[in-house]
Amino acid sequence: MQAMRVRSAVVVVAVAALAGCATVETPTKGDPFESYNRTMFTVNDKIDQVALKPVAKAYVWAVPEPVRGSVTNFFSNIGDVYIAANNLLQLKITDGVSDIMRVAINTLFGVGGLFDVATLAKLPKHTADFGLTLGHYGVPSGPYLVLPLLGPSTVRDTGGTVVDYFGNPLTYVHPDSVSWALYGLNLIDVRANLLGASDVLADAALDKYSFVRNAYLQRRQYLISGGEGAVPDYGDQSLPQYDDTAAGGAGAAAGAAATAVPGAPASATAAPATPAAPSEAASAPEAASGVAAPATPASGAHGTVPGNQYVPPRIPSFPSIRLR
Repeated sequence: MQAMRVRSAVVVVAVAALAGCATVETPTKGDPFESYNRTMFTVNDKIDQVALKPVAKAYVWAVPEPVRGSVTNFFSNIGDVYIAANNLLQLKITDGVSDIMRVAINTLFGVGGLFDVATLAKLPKHTADFGLTLGHYGVPSGPYLVLPLLGPSTVRDTGGTVVDYFGNPLTYVHPDSVSWALYGLNLIDVRANLLGASDVLADAALDKYSFVRNAYLQRRQYLISGGEGAVPDYGDQSLPQYDDTAAGGAGAAAGAAATAVPGAPASATAAPATPAAPSEAASAPEAASGVAAPATPASGAHGTVPGNQYVPPRIPSFPSIRLR
């Protein structure tokens, strides 16, 4: 009986995918995979609505806000290690050293990162991942791509996801059961913080897919440009050029609330950024639906945990869920 149910589920997903591939005869300029992307976006969103969102609501109901805030700070502190490495790779020495100092201060004086002492010390929190590092050195993003469970991405960022996985400290936690437990807690906490943002997205966007796509691409362009230029409004406007480095001043946008979470894992929704404490009802995390968190300048501090921190535990138990 169990095997029959699994086979039935596979058939349903396959039929839905085939049906979705025939829905868009003329893809939007700059989005050649729109038929596939819309189908996968819908699948991710359904998974989020059926699984992730209910669990996140239960988590908010059962866990006091101060405890949720400490959980968010803990994973944020771990993510700062990888953020520091990417800022140093981009030769952003000041930001990289600042990130290292954040980790040291929060680990020593914040009880292992449970409290965000570094922000009180005026050390801003940054956003960085290997996809942004590649963009910093002129690698074009390529077409927009919605990944199963991971949510919004591009061809370039998808390649960067592999490096992000190996660069996340949680990947090297032993035994694997502990790594899975930490990742699962991270995923639930992130989705819980984005509950409000996902509701805003559902109410504000006539076409959720287009909104998330444009918001994600604009935010990535904004982060690669170093936060130069005015922040655009997040209406259904034309796609930016894929060559992020040619941007002179694209705007930041609400990040990608993944239908995952992962990410950001995620993953991630155009709600305003929240303080360092949880209540990250912004940016739709990287919940599986693929919504994204509002962008802040690459050097700005924010209270939500960047999606690039949410990568699955070690191989071979790679769940392919990540917020962004």
